[in-house]
Amino acid sequence: MDVIELLPRLHLLRFPVGQAYLWQDGEELTLVDAGPIGSGALIADAVRGLGRSPQDVRRVVLTHFHEDHAGGAGEFAASSGAEVLAHRLDAPFVRGELAGPPPRFEEWELPIHAEVSRHLPEGTPLPPPSVTEVTDGEVLGFGGGATVVHVPGHTDGSIALFLPAEGVLFTGDTVAASPVDGTVMPGVFNLDRHRLSDSVRRLADTGADVACFGHGAPVMRGASAELRGAAAR
Repeated sequence: MDVIELLPRLHLLRFPVGQAYLWQDGEELTLVDAGPIGSGALIADAVRGLGRSPQDVRRVVLTHFHEDHAGGAGEFAASSGAEVLAHRLDAPFVRGELAGPPPRFEEWELPIHAEVSRHLPEGTPLPPPSVTEVTDGEVLGFGGGATVVHVPGHTDGSIALFLPAEGVLFTGDTVAASPVDGTVMPGVFNLDRHRLSDSVRRLADTGADVACFGHGAPVMRGASAELRGAAAR
């Protein structure tokens, strides 16, 4: 797993599929997403590599329930004691109470999904000890106040996190950056592409300067303009 410093308080954790982000507020850390199954130990090692303890991670905020983002949450929470948070509509799937609905694939997405799936570990994620449910507009205690932005479309309970004081936006899979040329675009493998388009426009309206995606290179300046371009696409 690669660990990349994006800002003095922000690191990207890159897995074979997908990525997570680690935010620092003094002695307290927040993890946004948790990688696929088996990532709990990798995240703990990454935190130690930054000179911190896994117990310094107070919360894990999941942007949605898909296994490449939530698969490692239970493992890491069990070892670190971190609180796990998810939108109320995705929380039952994170808890393992229900199986989440599969995406409604566009035909052109099928071979891409098959290739991605080859790189995901098999098995069932360890459910977190507990999951705290969050809702649209709720302000979480990190980054000077992180606003939960409900962005349905990729999943019904997908959320983004906007840090107005920092100009930083975590989009989850509502938006992605192309691995070929970095073009910012709406995410793939969605439940409802029309709702996703509305959600991309909502993210563009935040005025974020930095955008951190679930897949692809973050935009480190002028993100709102890039997001408006993605909404137009």
